[in-house]
Amino acid sequence: MNCLLKNGMLFTEEGFLPTDISIAEGRIVSIARELHAAAGTVTIDLHHAAIFPGFVDVHVHLREPGFSYKETIRTGTLSAARGGYAHVCAMPNLDPVPDSLEALNVQREIIARDAAVHVHPYGAITCGEKGEALADMEAMAPYAAGFSDDGRGVQSGDVMRAAMLEAKRLGKIIAAHCEDNSLLRGGYIHDGEYARAHGHRGICSESEWGQIARDLELAAETGCKYHVCHISTRESVDLIRKAKARGVDVTCETGPHYLVFCDRDLQEDGRFKMNPPIRSGEDRAALIEGLLDGTIDMIATDHAPHSAEEKGKGLEKSAMGVVGLETAFAAVYTHLVKPGILSMERLMELLHDNAAKRFGFGTPLEVGQPADLTVFDLDKSFTVDPERFQTMGRATPFAGMELYGTCKLTMVDGKIVWQEEKQ
Repeated sequence: MNCLLKNGMLFTEEGFLPTDISIAEGRIVSIARELHAAAGTVTIDLHHAAIFPGFVDVHVHLREPGFSYKETIRTGTLSAARGGYAHVCAMPNLDPVPDSLEALNVQREIIARDAAVHVHPYGAITCGEKGEALADMEAMAPYAAGFSDDGRGVQSGDVMRAAMLEAKRLGKIIAAHCEDNSLLRGGYIHDGEYARAHGHRGICSESEWGQIARDLELAAETGCKYHVCHISTRESVDLIRKAKARGVDVTCETGPHYLVFCDRDLQEDGRFKMNPPIRSGEDRAALIEGLLDGTIDMIATDHAPHSAEEKGKGLEKSAMGVVGLETAFAAVYTHLVKPGILSMERLMELLHDNAAKRFGFGTPLEVGQPADLTVFDLDKSFTVDPERFQTMGRATPFAGMELYGTCKLTMVDGKIVWQEEKQ
């Protein structure tokens, strides 16, 4: 449909400016004040809500094919739309694992049929994500966001070196889940204050940062474009900061839950269990510092839905993973932007600009571009109620919290894919 968005506040380098946006045939035709609707144009009054480019999440789990009892491409992308996302990158821990073009095409066909937003699937680094033989990276390269064995760290340095060399040859990114299995020792939450006080087995920080250190050396050696998934420790931040300073081609992400919570906030509930785990207050402070100084490039949700049964077994026995697409912007806005810790400009870099530069996904909010945008009422708060989510997953540490920043509208290619119901 042709559409005119009236009375919005467009976020720019100069701050929020009163703006109307005219959209025709899926693209932005005009951005100006006091535009008038042509015949046959639908007008939507935004009532001075904020307009942003549709966000990019480079790390989500859509669970289909193979695990549609947890999530589907349709429900996952509707969740993304409600969270303000226009682009998401889908992780490959699926069945079949996308380790060949044939297997990747199974997922691509579902995306083409059911996705509400742009979905860019990762190919696996290794066959079956087993960390042994390399997947058919060359065949998948034209269609893959990059390559990842997310959910599992590649244990062999030799295999990772070979993968990086192949990714370098193909001009693709390696997005690494860094986890040294030999250091896990049955742990399932952070090896810190809460674990010791409540008799839980902990996951040490070195299980993450040790493999990051290995991979940074390999990335320096091979010249590969290297991206570190969901960093959670202060050592990880420091290692990546130093690697960037010496010219290693590395970027990284962290998740909203690592920026808001620390292990003192844990409860005996599966909605606080994810991998890597929520770490210490010192780790959280280091992550925030990494956002501020540019060490951390992106905020990604690691949206990982599971069934109620899988998440209802407490901290020890529940499956790893929480949902995050519908709370990400509001959580970071409420806890970091509103208090003045993080600027809105920096938040847009973390949610859109840097991912667009690194991965090539994202749509600038400019005349002639596809109308991929989102609209938020920054003054309106809501209480997080998982039963109202679009995702099939319900486990979130943000449940019951009051957050500011309500998504009013999301458009992808000029089509409304989310619109808040009028109260």
